[in-house]
Amino acid sequence: MTTPACYAIRTAPIGDKTTRSASSQMPTESAKESLRALPSGPLTGRLRLPGDKSVSHRALMLGALASGESSLDGLLEGEDVLATAAAMRAFGANVERIAPGEWRVHGLGVGGFLEPETVIDFGNAGTGVRLAMGLAGIQGFATTFTGDSSLVGRPMGRIFDPLRRMGVQILSRSGDRLPGTLRGPETPIPIEYRVPVASAQVKSAVLLAALSTRGTTTVIEPVPTRDHTERMLTAFGAAIETTVDGDGVRTISIEGGLDLKPQTVVVPGDPSSAAFPIIAGLIVKGSEIVVENTMLNPTRTGLIETLIEMGADLTIENRRTVSGEEVGDVCVRASELHGVTVPPERAPSMIDEYPVLAVAAALAEGETRMEGIGELRVKESDRIGMMAAGLKANGVAVEAGPDRLVVRGGSTAPAGGAAVSTSLDHRIAMSFLVLGLAAAEPVAIDDADPIATSFPTFRDSMTDLGARFEAVATA
Repeated sequence: MTTPACYAIRTAPIGDKTTRSASSQMPTESAKESLRALPSGPLTGRLRLPGDKSVSHRALMLGALASGESSLDGLLEGEDVLATAAAMRAFGANVERIAPGEWRVHGLGVGGFLEPETVIDFGNAGTGVRLAMGLAGIQGFATTFTGDSSLVGRPMGRIFDPLRRMGVQILSRSGDRLPGTLRGPETPIPIEYRVPVASAQVKSAVLLAALSTRGTTTVIEPVPTRDHTERMLTAFGAAIETTVDGDGVRTISIEGGLDLKPQTVVVPGDPSSAAFPIIAGLIVKGSEIVVENTMLNPTRTGLIETLIEMGADLTIENRRTVSGEEVGDVCVRASELHGVTVPPERAPSMIDEYPVLAVAAALAEGETRMEGIGELRVKESDRIGMMAAGLKANGVAVEAGPDRLVVRGGSTAPAGGAAVSTSLDHRIAMSFLVLGLAAAEPVAIDDADPIATSFPTFRDSMTDLGARFEAVATA
């Protein structure tokens, strides 16, 4: 695998098959599309990823807070990001879609947000709402945030705690859950905050709140997490500084009350979305695919490192830097995988990829142990429980604990044949569709709609590579 083009194989056409306008409504929870993945032949071709969800959220938010017009290219147009775009409009920013993936944001400047006239509904967007509560909750007016049935069940206390210390008044459901109303103080208080759990969302919420807080706010991060917020704040001209001590503890200091400068942001491909075609390419026999434009930020490459340890035939070509982020083309061939123990300290760099890693583990010889992953219990669903139940139903030996998942795989295809509940979780939905491509019998999911939150072109892109899906009739 030394040729510059990775593999001399068919190039799948890349079309704009699924685009959504900024005024699109998020799907209702009652409208379900059941889908079945069929055992498929070799997957071949090149796939262009949608924009990274984490970067897309942050680009919209900082663009809304900058003084002037920012250009965003490659923005993910999934439901989660569209919810953030709508929220920034509600705070008074001019957010406009120019063409597929091309957006313009005319910001209001630090301190320029307006009180929204309505409740801010983030649907299923956990990252979006947590970051927005830091960005807007510190403002001197009241904002009420809510979401769908999944989001209102997720804990928000880890975000509320530092915001309360900064002077924000918060009224929420018991257990610090949404809906919640945040009213910013007249004079926000800069704080020093040591993040109690590894969470880029908590860190980012504090840093975004600090932008409207005069003085120096400091976040201490014992375990490094994805650093997109720090990188983008630097690009927008924030006075931010990061130091790392001998034990790897990161201290991030930011000076608030200063203007941000509008920027041109090119959003790289989402590595969490890349995980699904990458693993499909590894487990479907005879496959050779290239996943283009994948972000390779060091805080997001834990899955690639793990797959290589499992014996994956995986290389990266065409490395380059785009808007401050390293990207490359990930080339994979179907591989004979073996089980490994994933170090707990690797979890922050691949937390969203564990569900589909469990699928790879189902086709790996031996035992794969995933430990220190309790955070998965409070994602869009209880992902440990959901993966364990779905894999067992499809003939895979699994053991689950409060913060661990153990999968015992084999070189033969799992039985498949079962239908799996997704619980409104896009990553659970895509993970079991990937399993169905390599199982002995088809695997069905009860609801494909949540996939649009992060990877709206998933079905079309995978079909272009040779994956087989079919709708399932429901009563």
